[in-house]
Amino acid sequence: MSRTALINIDTQLSFLHCDFWQEDDFPVFRQNMTALIEGALSHGVPVVDIFHVNDNGGPFSSENGFVAPMSFLTHQPAVTFYKHVHNAFTDTGLDHWLRTRDINHVMICGMRTEQCCETTARVASDLGYKVTFVSEATLTFPMTHKGITLDSDALRHRTETVLDGRFATIKTVSEVLESL
Repeated sequence: MSRTALINIDTQLSFLHCDFWQEDDFPVFRQNMTALIEGALSHGVPVVDIFHVNDNGGPFSSENGFVAPMSFLTHQPAVTFYKHVHNAFTDTGLDHWLRTRDINHVMICGMRTEQCCETTARVASDLGYKVTFVSEATLTFPMTHKGITLDSDALRHRTETVLDGRFATIKTVSEVLESL
């Protein structure tokens, strides 16, 4: 069995119902994510789906039916976990699931590059996992703070800068698939 797992974070319908949702980068993300998942599965790498739940109402509430995979995701995950914080490890069972399968390397993809994906990469590294961050298979949206807006490319670059060589190795989809 592979000692690697692909962690697909928050690629869920909830985002389609958020005020900040934009289609701009979605087609490329969908294409990259699909290639990554199909490639991982063809090499026997288990895919773990993680979904964010916030039961305070809104699009991430389990009651509204949006805490479900986006329609382009047709794979059968090895396991699915639901999280209530930004990282995929806290109180989900993910760490236990990985360790009982002797998995020591996680590849991160999914939604909100600089939030849940980055936070999961940092926690995974702190827990001793080898981490590959597949940023072209992550998606985010522009953010504004103190009158300055960072577009998706700037946020992705910032995340790659702070993770690379510290918490993760940054790879493209093709680099990941060649290494499997």
